[in-house]
Amino acid sequence: MIDLNDLPAVTSPLPWQAHEWRNLNDQMKDGQLPHALLLDGVQYSGKSQLALSLSRLLLCAHAEGGLNCGRCHACELSAGGSHGDFRWVQPEGKSRVIKIDQIREVVRFSNMTSGFGLRKVMVLAPADSMNVNAFNALLKLLEEPASGTYIILVCHRMDSVPATIRSRCQMLRLPVPNVQDCLPWLDKTTGNRQESEKLLSLAEGRPLLAQQLFYSGGAEVFAARNFGLQALLAGKITVPQAVALWADADTAAFLDEIAEDLQRLLGSLSIEQLRSKQGRVAFGLSDEVAQLQRAVSAGANPNKQLLADALLSKFSRELGAGILGDNILAEIGDDVL
Repeated sequence: MIDLNDLPAVTSPLPWQAHEWRNLNDQMKDGQLPHALLLDGVQYSGKSQLALSLSRLLLCAHAEGGLNCGRCHACELSAGGSHGDFRWVQPEGKSRVIKIDQIREVVRFSNMTSGFGLRKVMVLAPADSMNVNAFNALLKLLEEPASGTYIILVCHRMDSVPATIRSRCQMLRLPVPNVQDCLPWLDKTTGNRQESEKLLSLAEGRPLLAQQLFYSGGAEVFAARNFGLQALLAGKITVPQAVALWADADTAAFLDEIAEDLQRLLGSLSIEQLRSKQGRVAFGLSDEVAQLQRAVSAGANPNKQLLADALLSKFSRELGAGILGDNILAEIGDDVL
């Protein structure tokens, strides 16, 4: 979640977003910027930073060089989180869901007159954390946008956003950043190129996750989790040991990491293995995890310990022997865990 109360005078996009930023600036200059923009891409790639940079540019009275000026009254207010024409909507408190009451407030805000007479900007981040009722409440706003109103949706999982919402937004897909664009930026955090390369590799090219791992000191734990599912299926650890790897993770983080582990596993298999009975079982389990992710994003709150035990037991039982287990065993070294 982004803290909007103490921003720098000028908010810039991240280095690997230069191409997308130029296109957005060109659209603004030509008067072609869509009223509803959906930013799609992997988590920890900087979508929220791009949304914030665009928001402050739209609110600025004297933009220069393709960025907000940082000096006008509008910039001073947005830097302190008190600009009256700006709303950043995200899950509140410990919730992981943007609730319908928050969307109703967005709709009410959209119908108000702009305090500065320039533009109003609303960011929903992450938009895929809304439930069906919240999406339905948002739909009318997207269908009839008020003049001078801009809505930016930040999305981690596009399959959780209804087609009715997607069809009313211009979609901007942000690719996984280029490593060479990320390393100089990450070096400013680590102070060490070798450490930056190690963390970025561990984070599978997601620079903000690499930065988070550096600040938290959690790289070793994350590395163990990264191979937790593979190690379980290869018989290197038991189900209780696998569950213990995620003892400090919340339910959503556990499901996200298991989903990534499973996708990594599927990506390592041959066409013949994918077409096998166990391959089909693996795809079914992937769908099951995705359904659980959507349920948790929509507000479900299952017991994490029971869920992890049941899910990992099922993985071990159905995928822990035979062609998939053999494939994993060949790829995991003894020193991973």
